[in-house]
Amino acid sequence: MTLRTTVDVTAFGADPGGTRDSAAAVAAALRAARAVPGPVTVLFPPGRYHLYPERAERRDLYVSNTVGADRRYLSKTIALLVENARDLVVEGRGAALVLHGAQTAFAAIGSADIRFEGFSFDYVSPRVVDATVTGAGTDGRTAWRELALPADTLFRVDGTSVTWLGEPSPVDGRPYWSGTDAMEYTQVHDPVARRTWRDRNPLFDDVVAVRELPGRRLRLEYRFAEAPRDTGLVYQMRTTVRDHPGAFVGDSERVEVRDVSAHYLHGFGLVGQLSRDLTLQGVRFRADPATGRTSAGFADFVNLSSMAGRVRIADCVFDGPHDDPVNVHGTYLVVAGRPANDTVTLAYRHPETAGFPAFRTGDTIEFTARATLDPAAGFTARVTAADGPHDRDDALDRRLMTVTLDRPLPPAVTPEEWVAENVTATASVTVVGNHFVNVPTRGVLVTTRRPVLIEDNVFDGVTMAAIYVSADAREWYESGPVAGVTVRGNTFLRPSAPAILVEPTNTVADPARPVHRDIEISGNVFADARAPVVRARSVGGLAVTGNRVAGAGAEALVTSGFVVTEGCSDVAVEAPSRTPAPSRTPAPSRTPAP
Repeated sequence: MTLRTTVDVTAFGADPGGTRDSAAAVAAALRAARAVPGPVTVLFPPGRYHLYPERAERRDLYVSNTVGADRRYLSKTIALLVENARDLVVEGRGAALVLHGAQTAFAAIGSADIRFEGFSFDYVSPRVVDATVTGAGTDGRTAWRELALPADTLFRVDGTSVTWLGEPSPVDGRPYWSGTDAMEYTQVHDPVARRTWRDRNPLFDDVVAVRELPGRRLRLEYRFAEAPRDTGLVYQMRTTVRDHPGAFVGDSERVEVRDVSAHYLHGFGLVGQLSRDLTLQGVRFRADPATGRTSAGFADFVNLSSMAGRVRIADCVFDGPHDDPVNVHGTYLVVAGRPANDTVTLAYRHPETAGFPAFRTGDTIEFTARATLDPAAGFTARVTAADGPHDRDDALDRRLMTVTLDRPLPPAVTPEEWVAENVTATASVTVVGNHFVNVPTRGVLVTTRRPVLIEDNVFDGVTMAAIYVSADAREWYESGPVAGVTVRGNTFLRPSAPAILVEPTNTVADPARPVHRDIEISGNVFADARAPVVRARSVGGLAVTGNRVAGAGAEALVTSGFVVTEGCSDVAVEAPSRTPAPSRTPAPSRTPAP
């Protein structure tokens, strides 16, 4: 048996007492660990470690679903960087990592057999302001609101406006970020109803006076007289530039994240990109109640782009994102040109996704008509050469790449009318035993042609479809078809209508040429649901059987309106049965307490 070497970050000067900046010491410990032959554990003894960006590692990275090929944001700051490593564990034993400024919390790049476990991380003065309306009223002429703010929220009152400020850098004293009033994006959280939704922000409409009150509070007075009716609601406000992934797994294999509390993810979420085999087990994506914040992420929690192998997401808590908790997809590139019979120029079309190499030599590429997105009518080849975005270097145009194939392209594959997907970079996915709550968007998005199992999860009050299957060659360009999805034994509490949505963006929905195939929805419970519970488009082989309904509207769902289909074939629908209402907020029994 090979013994593991332990590298203690405190031996390199990291401070578990939370007094000094530990960034340089942590970076040095991780570099030293990489040089150790054989298995190695980088240990954070119990304590509180502050990590500032000025002395952290930096890497140039193009990351899916963030800022695309915009070079202003190319350089990423990474608090815990595992790079070109093998058989390495970052172990926390309950350590708390406190991040400052804009940083990726942790990353595995070009590595294999990596595990992050047993720690928590949070950010000081993150770029989301959670303002709670603690009171509202009117004196008959002037309406007012009082707002309570988290303890680490910094601001300056400028006349009738509020300037939000990031924490000042210890190097130059300038704030890490700033924003004004409602900033660019708002969602609203109701902590009593345990719901969160996207909405306009009325807090700064017609303001005539702003006054700071003791205890991190603001009083806003208005030109209108009618008293606001939003006492108790939390307005979650932020900027919109996704300059960093919150965590990153790139060009790596067999990475695990276990027993980690992610109290906030800056920029985007945990992005897995062009990697293989990823496990998330017992990860708690949830704001620390002690901070007074309710937002736990700037956007998605987990976004897996062009992953291969097996993805397993189990026994996790997803509470308080600003976008989708789980999104597993590939990238459709549009055919932009055909310089030769066996060569094609491909274009990234969404501004937030570009710069990384979507294809590599040896990959299988599939071309599909955008109008139908029918994989059976597509064309498949092997990539013999790929020229374009090369990992992390610079190029003239990182929105284009040229791919050479092992066979000539058919004449039908015409520019702008066809898209290409990397079939090699698709994964089988298991999402089991998780709890989703306070979600303003969808719960789980999945578009992968390998087997998918979504089982024994609780979706509580998800604002949009709890489960969403798309294949989008029109807007987000997130590929592709599914060919075996099982949704089984889940509990959907207070779902939107529909709770399960299958909606590819093909403009031709021919039942004989479906985009998606073999979707089974069975043994689930839908409580307080509205019709339709399932809406499916362009599916060949849809089975909805053995489901149960409870609560308000259950009787109507038993008799009609449970499933609506369009352009589908081989559909089997069984009316649901009645069942007693489940507990309003059950949690997965296997999930560790936060």
